[in-house]
Amino acid sequence: MDTTTEEGGSGVGVLDKAATVLGALEAGPATLAQLVQSTGLARPTAHRLAVALEHHRLVARDMQGRFILGPRLGELSSAAGEDRLLAAAGPVLTALRDHTGESAQLYRRQGDHRICVASAEPPIGLRDSVPLGSTLTMKAGSAAQILLAWEEPDRLHRGLHGARFTATMLSAVRRRGWAQSIGEREAGVGSVSAPVRGPGGRVIAALSVSGPLERITRQPGRLHAAAVISSANHLSEVLRRAGS
Repeated sequence: MDTTTEEGGSGVGVLDKAATVLGALEAGPATLAQLVQSTGLARPTAHRLAVALEHHRLVARDMQGRFILGPRLGELSSAAGEDRLLAAAGPVLTALRDHTGESAQLYRRQGDHRICVASAEPPIGLRDSVPLGSTLTMKAGSAAQILLAWEEPDRLHRGLHGARFTATMLSAVRRRGWAQSIGEREAGVGSVSAPVRGPGGRVIAALSVSGPLERITRQPGRLHAAAVISSANHLSEVLRRAGS
């Protein structure tokens, strides 16, 4: 017999129970037994709901077969924040480009890749041009480091397979709050990136500047980390205010 109470429910029992399952998975991966324990649902009910949610990609399974939150939730979350993020990003990227003299980009993760969703290019001179909509690797580059560094441990370690950076490097990224790359993604190009966070604090995008090594140097973080962090924090604050 289900032990969940209807107090505070919506009146649509199956929806309330599905929301309970999703809420339980917010704490991390769970076996069916753990799901039953944390939700108070009967085992057949918990299993039926979890499998139904898995069909709609709202729930998935990890490599150990445990239930986890599914990719559809991330897609919906991204869509909800996309307009606010992109509306705020234009002026921030332009100001960052003008301050650094380098190309500025905003990346979001999409599966095993990252997508350039906004950019501001210097009008003249040698530059690292990343066209809007470009699909780039998650295995190299400072933006890839940012988008991976704060992931759950299992997903982080899977993302390191074949990467040009290491777990130790990502630990340093988390500690200092920015990443740099020197010729990782493309020979002769360096970049600096910092995280943009959604209202809940989760990293939802990477803000970057990139340019030729002859100008950005082999220590691009020393030159531009402060400006990139400041711009990324400004974007995060805009999103926090919009979500409050």
